[in-house]
Amino acid sequence: MKVTVKLFARLREVAGSGQLERVADEGATLGDLLGRLRAEFPALESAAPRTLVALNHEFATPDSLLHEGDEVALFPPVSGGSDHFRVTHDPLSADPVIRAVTRPHTGAVVSFVGTVRNVSGGRAVAHLEYEAYEGMAVAKMQQLAAEMRVRWPHVADVAIVQRIGHLEVGEIAVVIAVSSGHRDEGCFEACRYAIDRLKEIVPIWKKEVTPEGEEWIEGDHLPQSPSPS
Repeated sequence: MKVTVKLFARLREVAGSGQLERVADEGATLGDLLGRLRAEFPALESAAPRTLVALNHEFATPDSLLHEGDEVALFPPVSGGSDHFRVTHDPLSADPVIRAVTRPHTGAVVSFVGTVRNVSGGRAVAHLEYEAYEGMAVAKMQQLAAEMRVRWPHVADVAIVQRIGHLEVGEIAVVIAVSSGHRDEGCFEACRYAIDRLKEIVPIWKKEVTPEGEEWIEGDHLPQSPSPS
């Protein structure tokens, strides 16, 4: 069965190409393919501890089975300062987050600003309380950005800032900014993906406080393999 392998940044230079086509045996795993690639390109072996691997746009483990037409991606950790991914108690503004992804070569920036509404599910909302597992939240934001780069290789930079604590109606809860060289290089789609994925994998919870009481809002997404290998 045929499998496409995409490589990015320094890993592309190691292989001498950004895309390889390989044939794998039936029943082969991702680990089998990686072993072959590292034998073919020995420098990939030394780079392995700092190589992220995705299968069909999702992080995967070596025991993941390969299928006809699969796309495997190898890439280093996402570049960018730690201020690009942050959890804070401080009030938010979109401007600093947009500036964080704006470079001289940036031609497009798409941003999302999530604010506190005064109604949810037909109930009046007095305010929200946000809580996060902060260390893991930042790591998952970085994972999210890495996923975006696999799907949209032309995305230049990503910034995500989430506010926690007590938020009144109208206050900003989250700001996401995505930049690229041109507006048609996936910026819009990547930003939409970021907010949807944020709600799936980043450990942040909110409590809705209403005149009738309060309730923690939980999601339904339970990731099976959240960590890349």
